[in-house]
Order: sequence, then structure tokens, then C-alpha cells
Amino acid sequence: MGDEYHGKSLKGFCSWASGMGYRGVQIPSWDARCIDLAQAAESQAYCDDLVAMLVAQGMEATELATHLQGQLVAVHPAYDELFDGFAPESVRGNPAARTAWAVEQMKLAAKASARLKLKSCPSFTGSLLWPFIYPWPQRPAGLVAEGFTELGRRWRPILDAFEEVGVDIAWELHPGEDVHDGISYERFMEALGNHRRSRINYDPSHLILQGLDYLGFIDEYGQSIVAFHVKDAEFHPSAKCGVYGGFADWKDRAGRFRSLGDGQVDFKAVFSKLTQAGYRGWAVLEWECCLKDAEQGAREGSRFIESCLITTPARAFDDFAGVKTDPAQLRRLLGLPADADVPVETT
Repeated sequence: MGDEYHGKSLKGFCSWASGMGYRGVQIPSWDARCIDLAQAAESQAYCDDLVAMLVAQGMEATELATHLQGQLVAVHPAYDELFDGFAPESVRGNPAARTAWAVEQMKLAAKASARLKLKSCPSFTGSLLWPFIYPWPQRPAGLVAEGFTELGRRWRPILDAFEEVGVDIAWELHPGEDVHDGISYERFMEALGNHRRSRINYDPSHLILQGLDYLGFIDEYGQSIVAFHVKDAEFHPSAKCGVYGGFADWKDRAGRFRSLGDGQVDFKAVFSKLTQAGYRGWAVLEWECCLKDAEQGAREGSRFIESCLITTPARAFDDFAGVKTDPAQLRRLLGLPADADVPVETT
């Protein structure tokens, strides 16, 4: 939303993005230049006008992103000052008020998403346990369980609000969040009583930087994936630097985000596995490259995604004969009597 390419409005951004070949935009719900979230939650006319503006630019809303508000639902005190910048000034320095604001924001996002006829809402879970991610000093018994219990307690009422309007929350599994990989997602689901509105925003970049099998992840959790960030990354550990990064700047870390096609993610395999898993959502470019200019990344990114899209076949490739099934023929081919009622000898 900078000035250099597309001005300070959602309309200006969409005009720029449409010219790049994009068909939709994931709207940052915390940015007042893009959307008045409270008004969108209460006014169908406002939402209809927003949709009409997007259509006029050749675009659609893919989802409302709520990462900043979701982060503030659960903040460990170590991060209070750093995360205060995500909240309005009226609640800064007041963790309880900030959490209440974040919860209300999420509930507004549920209503706004429904009015905009969106199916999912990408977000972060927030974190109470992240300072304890590495077990040194040793974590006392029960700390992790208590952290997930509290995280579930905070999110259940929000997920219930999403259930009321038929919209999913899609968690972006991300370092810095308590829910950052498959095991932590399963722990969270257990704490939520396997709430059916708790789903996944798949982003392979955050998995590859953790050393996870980002393709196998789709095999494990494909049915829970309802949103997709197409973001590339690379991980090159050395004798000096590994997963933790050594406090280096992004461009000097072993793991870093890259523009599409410049990293290590096998997106042909990703799109194939998502297609096989039945994914029917958007493929949303998220760009955070440490080397390449944003406009070049955007221009190349739309073409890259287009090249990965898969049109599923109307019929099986080997269904060339198109003959109807003949039960009698099936039995003849198996060397069985034509009479299907022949008794079977059992032991």
C-alpha cells in the first residue's frame, strides 16, 4: 500500500494488481485504507459497494486477513511492548484492553467475511509459549499443557462466532506463534475440542525454514487446508548459521524468504498435492523477498502462479472406451459363475 506504485487506497492497489494479472486481493482487515472492519460487519450496503468497486477493477476479495488482530489475542508479557504497535493507541500499555480489542476485532471479521461471502479468514493464533520454545532452562511439567489450554479457552468463543456465520479461521502456521507446525496444530485442536472452524492457511515457506517436510504436510493435513499463501523460501545451513539465524539480517541468514521461483519450494508438487487433496481456495501471493524489488516480484509472481494452476479433468485419463459397467462381464472376467448368488464356502 505504498505510494510508489499504486497510491494509498484499495482501489488504487487493485488497479495496479489487476494490471499485473492478479484476479483477487487478500484484504488486510487492520488497514483502514482498505476496509472499515466495523462498518463491514454491520452494513451489507457497505460490503456490496466494496465488492462492486473490486469487480470494476477486475478483482475479487479472496479473504480478510486478520493476522495482527489474531496475534494480539494471546501475547506473552515479554512481547507486550513490541506488539503494542499492532493495536490502536487507546489500548496500548494495557494488555487486558488490548486482548479484548483483538477478540472483538476477530468477531467483527467473522461478520464482515460472511457479508462479503468469503469462506475463510487467515489469522495467527498468538503465543503464550514462544519464549519457552527451546527447553532451556528446562520447562516445568505441565507448562505446555497449560499454555495450550489457555490458548484454547481464548479462541473457542471466537471460533463459535465464526461458526454462527459459516466461516473458517485458517491458521497460518508460523514461527513466533504457539501453533507453528503439525504437532502444535494438533495440540491446539485438542484444546479446542476439535472445533470444525479451526483450519489451516498453508504456507510452505514457514515450513521449509523450520526443516519440515512441506509436501508431506499436505498429505497429513490436506483436508484441513482452506487457504494458501504462495511464498517461496530457501534454507542453506552452514558451519556458521542454521535454523535460528544467529541474529543475522534476513539476507545473511541460512533461511530466508524469496520471490516465487527464486527459492527451494517445489510449487509444481505443491499445487499437485493440493489439487489431489481437493483444495478449492485461492492461491494468494505473499511477497517478502530479501533481495528482489517488490514490483518485479509481483510482475513475475502472477505469471508464476498462472503456470502452476491445474485444471482437473472431467473424466479419468484411461476412461477412453466409455462403456457401461456389465455386472455379468465382471464375473466372467474373474472366472466366476454368472449367478452372483452362488454360496461361498467359509471356514
